[in-house]
Amino acid sequence: MGIFSAMNTAITGLSAQSTALEHISNNIANSQTVGYKRTETSFAELVQESNPHRQALGVVQARSRATNDIQGQTQSSSIKTHMAINDDGYFIVTDKQSTVDGKPVFNAEDLYTRRGDFELDADGYLVNSTGYYLKGLLIDPNTGNQDGSVPELIKVSEGFLPAKATSTIDYSLNLPSEPSISAAGGGNTLDPAGFNQDPTIAGTGIVIGDDAARFVSQSISGGSVTAYNATGTPVNMEIRWAKMDSVASGGDDKWEMFYQVDTNATGGATSWKNAAQEYKFGGNGKLDPDITSIPLAAVVIEGIELGDIKLDHSNGSVTQYANADGTARSKISQNGYASGEFTNLTLSDDGRILANYNNGSSQALAKLSLAQFASDGNLAKVDGGALRQTTASGSPVFTTTANIISEALESSNTDIADEFSKLIVTQQAYAANTRIVSTGDKMMQEVLNMVR
Repeated sequence: MGIFSAMNTAITGLSAQSTALEHISNNIANSQTVGYKRTETSFAELVQESNPHRQALGVVQARSRATNDIQGQTQSSSIKTHMAINDDGYFIVTDKQSTVDGKPVFNAEDLYTRRGDFELDADGYLVNSTGYYLKGLLIDPNTGNQDGSVPELIKVSEGFLPAKATSTIDYSLNLPSEPSISAAGGGNTLDPAGFNQDPTIAGTGIVIGDDAARFVSQSISGGSVTAYNATGTPVNMEIRWAKMDSVASGGDDKWEMFYQVDTNATGGATSWKNAAQEYKFGGNGKLDPDITSIPLAAVVIEGIELGDIKLDHSNGSVTQYANADGTARSKISQNGYASGEFTNLTLSDDGRILANYNNGSSQALAKLSLAQFASDGNLAKVDGGALRQTTASGSPVFTTTANIISEALESSNTDIADEFSKLIVTQQAYAANTRIVSTGDKMMQEVLNMVR
């Protein structure tokens, strides 16, 4: 009967609008929840198969529609370990199952979240405020490379960072084609005459203490760097360059490099040592032949044994071009450091979790890997702003190239003004459905009255 069908349809309308009200209520309640994704309501008509000219009455059904792929606004945070994803993807997390002997035991299942309010807990894990622990690709502290391809829990040791001896010095510079040493009376090249020992013999040449002042007057500074031995003892490594020959004097532009052994050397004690490599430059200002690195064997400076050091000149970083003031322009760094105490964690621009120490050093612990899905809307919600993989969502695809912002959080993607607009429409639709039921009831009363 048409009246009963109309009333039944209206009742399904009431149920559907009640569901919409639930979604609106939940969205408004979570408008300040970090990383929350609002739930939209989709309405679908259900009809029986019938003749197009005698269409059977249908009913309405309300369905949830997720907005997992709609990003909320990014807000800054004062906490260094807070992070937000400015891209597609989810943090990979897991939750704690229990505690055994004071140690946490974690679930094997991976979950996914956009909630990035991670902070260190007492056990050294990064956990967000709803109890989910962050995973990433761990990094070998010795090589700086990723250790495996499966995300694992990130754990931070807050102990001391052991000292590391200098093994590599990255060194790039431009030498002037006309060095500013002519005031010393030796032209623009080093004159070996007058030295007690010939310093120009690459590999064995040294400058003794009595000749140190003369050598300095006929060479130019190449910069300096603080190097470290195995126990973390620092020592200043001073470098100078001497031009041995030049095109202007009928030869080739050749230089040799020296490093200072003893700043207080006197008499016949070694003051500077030749680095055992001739640097020859062509007319284009580049090395000919090219030199990518040289070994410095058994380096000892100020009595501190540094051992073997590689001097790295990769990518054509040593040149000879004209420089008006006749000095060298250098850039120099090394990979050693003294021991240090843990201070804090930070996130690098390329998504690496860095442990920072009070000696100025940083050590990469892990690289964040994000999970992406073919169908974000089919992920299942679980408590605390996390999501679970389903058959409909597909399996996760991991990426390490997504844009992650440090000291930031993604806010809820709920728009209060929009939710209030939907609230008004929902209220009106609900009221209209009640009118259908009331009208149908009155019509049924008329039918009953007709019988009487």
